[in-house]
Amino acid sequence: MSSDHTHDEAPPLTEEIAPGTAADPAVGGPDRATVTVDGTSVTVEPGATLLDAVEAVETDDYVPALCSYDRQEIGPRSECRTCMVETDADGIVPACSHPAEDGATVSTDAEAAAEARDVNLDLVLSNHNLRCTTCGKNGRCELQDAAIEQEVEEPRYGVLDDRDEYEPIDDTSSFIQIDRNKCILCNRCVEACNDVQVEGVLRMEGSGQDTRIGFQSDAETMEDSTCVSCGHCATVCPTGSLVENGIEDATTIPLPGFTQKNSIGKAIESSGKSKGPMTPKKRATEHESDPATNGSAPNTPTIADRASDDESNAEDATDDWAGFDGGEWP
Repeated sequence: MSSDHTHDEAPPLTEEIAPGTAADPAVGGPDRATVTVDGTSVTVEPGATLLDAVEAVETDDYVPALCSYDRQEIGPRSECRTCMVETDADGIVPACSHPAEDGATVSTDAEAAAEARDVNLDLVLSNHNLRCTTCGKNGRCELQDAAIEQEVEEPRYGVLDDRDEYEPIDDTSSFIQIDRNKCILCNRCVEACNDVQVEGVLRMEGSGQDTRIGFQSDAETMEDSTCVSCGHCATVCPTGSLVENGIEDATTIPLPGFTQKNSIGKAIESSGKSKGPMTPKKRATEHESDPATNGSAPNTPTIADRASDDESNAEDATDDWAGFDGGEWP
């Protein structure tokens, strides 16, 4: 390497990747803090949020946190606002992004906080495809869990039920299916893709009600994107918006003639183009270097590695469904 080498000649790996955490709020402080939650004192670690304190005790009210993912440095995003609590010092605040300050007092059952959580959950539900019976995440969906815990019978703002307004399912990839009608814009997938796997495939695009999951490469479909099929986006998705192919209907209730795709009405299918689990650029890099240093997380198996297991699991899940007997509705 020449002696006049500069950083300009060797741009960082992530130079062209827009990270998903750019707008994350700063949280936490440098010291441990003792917080009182519903009358119970709890001491949390430096950098903790009020949500950490809330989750450390048995609270009076249930506090969901749909856009929070407390592992792998993903979030908090403070997007869904389903974790609102009342504090003596600052009033109603989102627990996931509010720093746990020493001496803070939190009430989860304060009327205003409970109402804020209910309203925000209903807002999320009103923009979500609620056809849970044809969803592969049925029974293991965080939004479904929150709605059940909050005893939601019918969202006050209605539900997305006009088939003409549904976005087609992106079923073009051999590994990941995207159903944007189930996306709650939590941003977990974007951060997992950009900040954890450092692949720079996904992004949030658009604004307002037109905000959606898109691709940093401006591709129209997952098949045409630079996805390397690591599957991390599907792992962190709280709903059925991003699901690994092969298990997209693993927990669908088998109503004859009623499937995940025809419940939406439209799907973009694969073009049939042969595409391996890695992009051409990644494949070239793989041949030239050790797999442990080719840009992928060293300990993260690709979906291709797990494809056969997933197929087997999907079959088992369907077979295990109580009351299902070979496709006939009991």
